[in-house]
Amino acid sequence: MIVKQIWTANAYRNFNYLIACGETGEALAIDPLDHEKCLKAAKDEGWTITQILNTHEHGDHTGGNEALARKTGAKILAHKNAKDKIPNMARGLSAGDVIKVGKTVELEALDTPGHTMCHICLRSHTDQPALFCGDTLFNAGAGNCHNGGHPNELYRTFDGQLAKLPSSTLIYPGHDYIENNLRFTLDREPDNASARKLLDKLEGQDPDNAYVSTLEVEQEINTFFRLSSPTVIARLRESFPDLPEKPDERTVFLKLRELRNSW
Repeated sequence: MIVKQIWTANAYRNFNYLIACGETGEALAIDPLDHEKCLKAAKDEGWTITQILNTHEHGDHTGGNEALARKTGAKILAHKNAKDKIPNMARGLSAGDVIKVGKTVELEALDTPGHTMCHICLRSHTDQPALFCGDTLFNAGAGNCHNGGHPNELYRTFDGQLAKLPSSTLIYPGHDYIENNLRFTLDREPDNASARKLLDKLEGQDPDNAYVSTLEVEQEINTFFRLSSPTVIARLRESFPDLPEKPDERTVFLKLRELRNSW
C-alpha cells in the first residue's frame, strides 16, 4: 500500500489522500476536495484513480467528487446512509465492508458516528495498520458535532472502536489542526510533557510534509484519550464545579468537547 497525503493549502486546512496499489497503479482518492491536486499527484506517480471514498457528507470533503469522477470515471463510495446526501454514490458502505484497490490493497470500513451520523473511517489491512479518519479523530483532537453529529456517539466511537485499535496504527486525519489541538491539550493538561515536546517540535511545520502520528502517540497527547488524567479532571472541575471528584470517562469526554467548541 502506497499512501500519498495531499495538502490542499485551503482555509479549512484539508488533507486529501491517494492510496495506491504498487502492482497495478490503481488508486483510491479519499475526500478529494482539491481534485486538481489529486489528479496531478496521480499523474506524477503514474497512477489511475478508479475509486473515490468520502468519509462523510460535508462539502469540504465531497466538493471535488463531481469533477474527479467526470475526469476519471471513478466510482464514489461512502456510508450507506449518505446516499441522499452525496450524489452519484455507486456503493454504500457498512461496518466491516472491504474496499480493494488493485491487487494488493485492502481497506476495512469502520462505521464511526459522531462528527456526523454517517461517517466512515478506513483501517488498512497491513502489517503496520493505518487509519484514515476523516473528521472523527484529528492529531491531538476530536471532530466537532455541529453539523449533523452527536457528542455521545463520538464518545462511543472513541471508546468502543478507536481506543481498541493497535497502538502502532498510523493516523491520517482530514485536516491539519495539530498545533492548535496541542495547545488545547496543554490548556487542559499543562503538565503533559509529551504534548509540550511535540508542539515545540512541530510549531510552524510544513503541512506539505506533515507529521504522521500513531495511536500510541495520540493516547499520550490527545486530551480526548486522556479521560482519567487527574490534571485533566482537576482543570475540568474549575470550569464545571458541579463535576464529581471522580467523574466517569464519558462525562469527561463530553465536557471536554463542550469546552473545545468555544476554545
